[in-house]
Amino acid sequence: MKRDLKYLQLLAKSFPTIQAASTEIINLEAILNLPKGTEHFVTDLHGEHEAFQHVLKNASGVIKRKVEDIFGHSLREAEKSELCTLIYYPEEKLKIIKGREKEKALHEWYKVILMRLVRVCSNVSTKYTRSKVRRAMPTEYEYIIQELLHESKSGEANKHDYITAIVETIISTGRADHFIIAICKLIQRLTIDSLHIIGDIYDRGPGAHIILDILENYHDWDIQWGNHDLVWMGAAAGNRACVANVVRMCSRYANFKILEEGYGINLLPLVTFAMDVYGDDPCTIFRPKGSDAEGLNPKQARLVAQMHKAITIIQFKLEYEIIKRRPEYGMDDRNLLHMIDQEKGTVVIDGKEYPLRDKHFPTIDPENPYALTPEEKVVVDKLTHNFVHSAHMAKHMQLLYSHGALYLVRNSNLLYHGSVPLNEDGSFKSLNIQGKDYAGKALFDKMDQIVRQGYFEPEKSAAREFGQDFIWYLWCGPVSPPFDKNRMATFERYLTTDKEIQKEDKGSYFVLKNRKDICDMILREFGIEDTEHAHIINGHIPVKTIKGENPIKADGKLLVIDGGYSNILYTKGDKISDRVISNIISSGYSDKTDEEFYATLIDENTLLLRHLFPFDGAQGVSHQTYTRK
Repeated sequence: MKRDLKYLQLLAKSFPTIQAASTEIINLEAILNLPKGTEHFVTDLHGEHEAFQHVLKNASGVIKRKVEDIFGHSLREAEKSELCTLIYYPEEKLKIIKGREKEKALHEWYKVILMRLVRVCSNVSTKYTRSKVRRAMPTEYEYIIQELLHESKSGEANKHDYITAIVETIISTGRADHFIIAICKLIQRLTIDSLHIIGDIYDRGPGAHIILDILENYHDWDIQWGNHDLVWMGAAAGNRACVANVVRMCSRYANFKILEEGYGINLLPLVTFAMDVYGDDPCTIFRPKGSDAEGLNPKQARLVAQMHKAITIIQFKLEYEIIKRRPEYGMDDRNLLHMIDQEKGTVVIDGKEYPLRDKHFPTIDPENPYALTPEEKVVVDKLTHNFVHSAHMAKHMQLLYSHGALYLVRNSNLLYHGSVPLNEDGSFKSLNIQGKDYAGKALFDKMDQIVRQGYFEPEKSAAREFGQDFIWYLWCGPVSPPFDKNRMATFERYLTTDKEIQKEDKGSYFVLKNRKDICDMILREFGIEDTEHAHIINGHIPVKTIKGENPIKADGKLLVIDGGYSNILYTKGDKISDRVISNIISSGYSDKTDEEFYATLIDENTLLLRHLFPFDGAQGVSHQTYTRK
């Protein structure tokens, strides 16, 4: 009763009278009967900001479908394509149109296109209350857009001259371009009510910081942290092993733009150290990979390889410190430097001896292999200081914490990246944290709390240090929901050739997730009792559609998605179909059939071109389908 009284007292401050309360009740009941706003689910962006921006602008094809629904057969395909491109990229498309049309024709084009945009805007606004639509409008054109939308919906013949006068005045005052840009962005805004990012903004791509700059001003979004997000969060908090992991991955893919340009991380200490220690070492197995590495000359590639090797060895040493400090993690098998025989050039793993691909380790003391050299310590200290004191990174971390969590329950959907750790029998797998066992939802909630304490607790406090170590565990630990493998075989993949010991066995969840009863059990565990219409939306897991795999599993209970944004370099030699190459050429991407081009793999059948730009005509699309021969 006392609890109810507290709520009533709080409500009374906002609704002091019966009239005010009843009005709000009427309003809320009416809103509940509106169609649900469109929710946009994306995952595994991996720093590919260009692809993300395009998908955000076209709402993964929703706008194109709206245009098709509205105009159907009343417009030619080329006209519908032009309208879509204008909505996606208004500034760029207007430049093309103005360069193409003469002044008189341009005037007529403005009149036609403005009314078409009003129709699209009117259509995408129907799911919302007028007040919500009004709040989304640009303030400088709020009144005009309201009038156009209202009158276009009413269809009154008496208002025809009124509408015409508004459009003519917009054009005659020279504000047509500004108005078109404003209403196009409003259409983009209203098409998607909320954006859900199911993990991994960060990884190998160059523009994770650009993605977060975009999200800073996005109207409604959330993120369910992936393991790649968490390792950056740990690095920003000051965990040295996380810092080393982040720098290693950037070195692996020659992705230094995000470090240097995005966050102002000074890599000079690492560069000079790598040159001093590995100057005569070709570091062959540490040569960078991926599209960014393709633009390096041999001298640059060798330097990056030296940096890559230097930070990798440092990482192994720093991870040892955490594993020794936290024996409860049960990750002693990840400490392998002391198993190296430098004279023989071998390493013993699981009791078996394997030859090493690289035998030159000048910074590893056989007597004390995990000790940082004085020079390595300087590099680590300077890099960590840079991460902790980067203002831009701190701002982005605040966004990840304020908009993020390990899971989200929304509209009877359960969203998470990776898994819910399970035992082989389908029961929830537990993890002992500070003397207490946690499993299921309780495990997620406890982990979420610890992640936050690793960033927000006072510096040098035991709680902050524990939280930071745990963030690293979530990156690569065996009972980490965003990871959920028996090990992260980084050492084995770099330094051995044996495929068997390089395997990372996935947890039981990845087998059991296809069962309806398991999904229902998980949904109920997270508070969704009515499972009939509920779904799990699971990021991180690739779907091999080319092999016939269906992303909808467990009788429709589980939707498995992996955005597949990781950048892949394709050439003609990759046997992409001639039709696709021809389409790319005709769209203006290249005039040479043998020229390399960059693309992002959406799934194994769909290619999203890296250099996204609007084109004219029927080829004005950014998705092309290819087939492997």
